[in-house]
Amino acid sequence: MTSTNLSQDSHCSRREMVASLAGGLGLVGLSGMLQGRTGKASSPVLDFPAKTKSVIFLFMTGGPSHLDLLDPKPALHKYAGQRPKSTQLRTERVTGGLLPSPWKFKACGQSGTEVSELLPGIGSCVDDICLIRSMYTFNPTHTPARNLMHSGNIASTRPTLGAWASYGLGTENEDLPAFVVLSHPRSGKLWRAGFLPSEHQGTLFDQQETSPDKMIRYLRNAHLDRAVQQKQVHFLQQLNQVHLRSRDTSPFLEARIKAMETAFRMQFAASEAFDTSHEPQYIRSQYGENPFANSCLLARRLVERGVRYIHVFSGPGQPWDDHDKIKENLEGRCPEMDTAVAALIRDLKQRGLLDETLVVWTGEFGRTPVSEAGDGRDHNPYGFSVWMAGGGVKGGMVLGSTDEFGFQAVENRINVHDLHATILHLMGLDHEKLTYRYAGRDFRLTDVEGRVVNEILT
Repeated sequence: MTSTNLSQDSHCSRREMVASLAGGLGLVGLSGMLQGRTGKASSPVLDFPAKTKSVIFLFMTGGPSHLDLLDPKPALHKYAGQRPKSTQLRTERVTGGLLPSPWKFKACGQSGTEVSELLPGIGSCVDDICLIRSMYTFNPTHTPARNLMHSGNIASTRPTLGAWASYGLGTENEDLPAFVVLSHPRSGKLWRAGFLPSEHQGTLFDQQETSPDKMIRYLRNAHLDRAVQQKQVHFLQQLNQVHLRSRDTSPFLEARIKAMETAFRMQFAASEAFDTSHEPQYIRSQYGENPFANSCLLARRLVERGVRYIHVFSGPGQPWDDHDKIKENLEGRCPEMDTAVAALIRDLKQRGLLDETLVVWTGEFGRTPVSEAGDGRDHNPYGFSVWMAGGGVKGGMVLGSTDEFGFQAVENRINVHDLHATILHLMGLDHEKLTYRYAGRDFRLTDVEGRVVNEILT
C-alpha cells in the first residue's frame, strides 16, 4: 500500500485498510485458527471494572405469577372475590374478583425473605438472591413484551441483550460462541443480532436434545480427520476472500466467514462442553432429569469455559401463561424449575463462580391479582417480580413493592430499561455509551431511558 492510499484524502476506512493489508478480517482470523492459536480474545475496553464475567439469563416464557411465587399479599385473602375501588384492576380481558394464592409463604434464610412453598429450592438460596418486587414493563401482550424484555423494544428486529453483550465485550473463549442460547427452536428467535454484525447473534442449541451429537449437528465430518478438514476449510475460505474482495468488502460475507471459522473450532470444543455425561451422577441428580435442568447444568459448564452470555428458555411454547387452572399448572411445573435453578446457584457458589456470574430470573410480565376463568390469572405488565443472584448484586435483599393487591409497582419502581442498564453496568459497560450507528442514528439497548439500580449493587 502506498502513502497515497493511507492519506486522509483517500478517506480509507479502518475496514478497508485491514482488508487491503491482510485480505479481509476473515483471513486474519483463519490464519490464527489454522496455526492452532489458543487463549482468550484481546481484552475489551470497559467503562469501569466489571463485577461479572458471564450472565445466565433464565427466562420463564409466558409470564410467571409473582403473586403465587415471590410476592405475598395477605389482602387477597381479606378481599377474596371482591374488586375494591382503591386499586385500578383493569386488564386486557374480562376478569372477576381478587384471587388469593392457595400456597403459603415462608420466611427463608437469614434475611427472612418470604418465598412461596412452591419454591423450596429457591427459598434455600434466598440469601444469595436480590429480589425485585417492583418491576414493570410497557406492553401486556406476549410477543411485544418478550421483545421488550430481550431487546428493550417491542419490535422484533432489534438486537437482543446477549447480542449487545457480545458486541461490547467479545468472547472469552475463541472456540465457543460469546452468546449461547439453550431453547426449543420455536421459541421466537429471541437471540437475534438485529442491525449489529451477524456474528453477535446467539447460537441456538435445542434443549430438547440431551446428546451432544444431536444438539450440535453437521459440524464434525465422520469420514475425515481434522487435518483434512483444515485443508478444506482453508481452501474454501481462500475462495471466500476472493469473493469478498470482488464485492469491495461485505459485512454479511465477513460474518459468514467468521461463522465458518467458529464452527470449525466448535466441532471439537463444543462437543466436550455439551457432554454432561462427564459430570458425576450426584451432580446430574441435583439438577434433575429434564430439558430445563440439563440446560441449567450446561449453563454452568459454559460459564466455566468462558462463554459470555447464556440464555436458558423455559419452554417450549408459553408454559407459564396460566389463564386457567393455575393451581394445577404451577404444582406440576414448579418442582422441575425450582430444583434446577437452586442446583445451579449452589453449584456456581461451590465452585467459586457465583461472584463473577450473574444469574437473572424473569418472565415477560407477571399475572393479575384478579381471577380469569375462575381459576387463572391474566397478563400483568404493571407490577411483577424478578430476581438476580451473584455477579455484583446484594444477596438476601428485597427491593421495591407492589400495591396491597400486587397489581402495580408503587415503591422503587424498576422498568425493563433499568434492568438492562444494570446488567450492562455489572459487565463493565455504560449503557449510554454502548451504541451502534445504523440508519443515520446511534442506537443503544436502553434507547433514551434506563438507570443503573445502584441500590442493589455490592
